[in-house]
Amino acid sequence: MFDSESILNSYLDSFSRMHRTSTLRDSSSLPKMKDIERLERTLLSLFFPGEYVSEDPESLRIAVKENLETALMLLNDTIAKAIKYENPERSIEDIKEESQEAVHEIARSLPEIRRLLKLDAEAGFDGDPAARGLHEVIICYPAIRTLAVHRVAHILYKKDIPLIPRMMNEAIHSRTGIDIHPGAEIGESFFIDHGTGVVIGETTIIGNNVKLYQGVTLGALSIPKKGCGAILEGAKRHPTIEDNVTIYANATILGDITIGHDTIIASNAWIKDNIPADSVVITALPEIKVRPRRKK
Repeated sequence: MFDSESILNSYLDSFSRMHRTSTLRDSSSLPKMKDIERLERTLLSLFFPGEYVSEDPESLRIAVKENLETALMLLNDTIAKAIKYENPERSIEDIKEESQEAVHEIARSLPEIRRLLKLDAEAGFDGDPAARGLHEVIICYPAIRTLAVHRVAHILYKKDIPLIPRMMNEAIHSRTGIDIHPGAEIGESFFIDHGTGVVIGETTIIGNNVKLYQGVTLGALSIPKKGCGAILEGAKRHPTIEDNVTIYANATILGDITIGHDTIIASNAWIKDNIPADSVVITALPEIKVRPRRKK
């Protein structure tokens, strides 16, 4: 038989919290992913209530009010938990004040976020001949759901709210296959066609009217370091994509470089140098050989 008590004690010894005396972190106070997923669903209903309610104005008002109150409540609760977990020495009053300030910032930004999301949806409809209508883009396309979450998470990221922006990113990433770090700055009328496998790094800057296809990576070539070898936090290490750029499937763009405006990047391109404006970047055609099948 196993000595379960001995195994338990040995395993518990691996938790650093078992050895703390003054700054014990209560795991029950951690933000829960299920709450973040509920927040995600509520935000989608808040930004696009037409999917869930009739055209009646009073019905719309009731639905928006309910979703607004739920979203702000979830934000306030999860933000406060994240701040408390990361800063156990801070007073409850300070944490409440910071959490409420962040929630108020989101509340003030809601009209602008909805404006941007409408432009994103219109860009998707205009850029995809397979789309039969704007509502189809809003309801069905993973890019819109991802951007609805990202545009909120980005505000929290800029306010240095711990944990929550990344949790929001990962909750929607797991559903759509689109991985946008909450630090990425994204302009107007942005669209990701298909979306699966797209990765956009933390210090990426994307201008207006940019379109990406599936499998595109906007990543880092290397991690900038200080003279002593330590990682230089906040250093720009991802690309800047200027206005009116189209990047086709599975292109990889790495490092702190700039893709000039009105440029087209072909599929499977590997880019680590600046590209001037008004360019077309293509890769050499691979050599294709065709031979008869061998008969058994």
